[in-house]
Amino acid sequence: MKEKRPHVVVIGGGFGGLATVRSLAKADVDITLIDRHTYNTFQPLLYQVATASLNPGDITWFLRAIRAKQSNVRFVRGTVLSMSHDSQEVVLDGNVTVKYDYLVIACGVTANFFGIPGAAEHSLPLYRRSQALALRDRMFATLETSAMNDGDRELRMIVVGGGPTGVETAGALAEMRNMDMPVTYPEIPASKVHVSLVEMSPNVLGPFHPSLRDYAADALRSRGVDLRLETAVKEVRADGVLVEREGEQEFLESEIVVWASGVTVHPSVASWGLPQGRGGRIEVDEHQRVRGLPNVFAIGDISVNPNDALPQLAQPALQEGQHVGKVIAREVSGSATPKPFRYRDKGTMATIGRASAIAQVKGLPRQKGFVAWFIWVVVHVASHLGYRNRIATMTNLTLKYFGWRSHNAIVGETPLVVSREPKLIESNPPAATPAPRKGRRATAASALSSPSPSDSVDSAE
Repeated sequence: MKEKRPHVVVIGGGFGGLATVRSLAKADVDITLIDRHTYNTFQPLLYQVATASLNPGDITWFLRAIRAKQSNVRFVRGTVLSMSHDSQEVVLDGNVTVKYDYLVIACGVTANFFGIPGAAEHSLPLYRRSQALALRDRMFATLETSAMNDGDRELRMIVVGGGPTGVETAGALAEMRNMDMPVTYPEIPASKVHVSLVEMSPNVLGPFHPSLRDYAADALRSRGVDLRLETAVKEVRADGVLVEREGEQEFLESEIVVWASGVTVHPSVASWGLPQGRGGRIEVDEHQRVRGLPNVFAIGDISVNPNDALPQLAQPALQEGQHVGKVIAREVSGSATPKPFRYRDKGTMATIGRASAIAQVKGLPRQKGFVAWFIWVVVHVASHLGYRNRIATMTNLTLKYFGWRSHNAIVGETPLVVSREPKLIESNPPAATPAPRKGRRATAASALSSPSPSDSVDSAE
């Protein structure tokens, strides 16, 4: 009778989880991949879905498709309810119990609202596909309602957080306002639509070199983004955000608040019987092994080595997943344990918009502008899972960035709130003037970001 092979259970089908599964393709093990969704989401491009440039299917990959090239893995859809490390089992919703010989926890993190009143209830995070779609639909519903009822009303979209997600989202919203809305929403003057980015620190993109941070801030301002640095969010309400700068408070009216201000471990992890360290992250050793549990590993954003904390980015998760797969494969085969995990920093990058990005790669000159933007596009397309996703993303991004005459947006449901006041439409609205092209952008941006009478009360700037 054939001896039963070790069972490796991987929780989470993100970057780290899939890296672990793939690194065990030739190992003498059986693998069960567990995720509450049936798809992997390419999170770096979620904001492109939220701003109507990509289809949600462009950035999602069917997790069961992994069996096409790897027969020793199966997928189980479920949410972890509890764990017992003495009996080595994981309990899922639906009364499903999964036994393991090795357990790899790679389930990622969730939005961190830092206890700010109203943030969880009234803001829109950008960490899941459903959240990106919710933001997209809210944005177009707001625009359609304004176009039908009162195009002269001031509209403001607020992005909280000056990291890559916040900067990229604010830049995309500003470009949509500058380039697309004058054509697609002539009823709404572009000067009435404001994009604000709120950040507590003195700079956006804090981990980058000061020269790159300054470039990003200037690029945002040139697109007409109302950049509010050293400004704290005190409360989020259904109709806007209360901010504070230098002791003075100001209320910014807004129907759309995008939350891109940090992540935290999901509260349920506290009941999993695991040692937690800074930020609630699971403490691991130099091999990503959970402290005190020799057959349990944690990788990616949810894990932290107290002696060598790494940034919560895709690359650390990928490399940790590959290392854990190697450790398990060698233990199963009786080979020597590999050297301790060592992170290879491949650099970081962020884009502000069309032909504008920054890239910081160790050992290479710092890049900004078109060159960095081109690198950003190539890396993000190449990093996709599956050829269909790469081709679809490349096609849609090419149409967006190079199809200057196209203003087509990928939209969904857009509920319309119609005013009770009677309205008569007699003729087409006057043609709007699109924002000037390169060379005149600063002039256009200054006009778009100039304060209106309603912006002048208790300004924190």
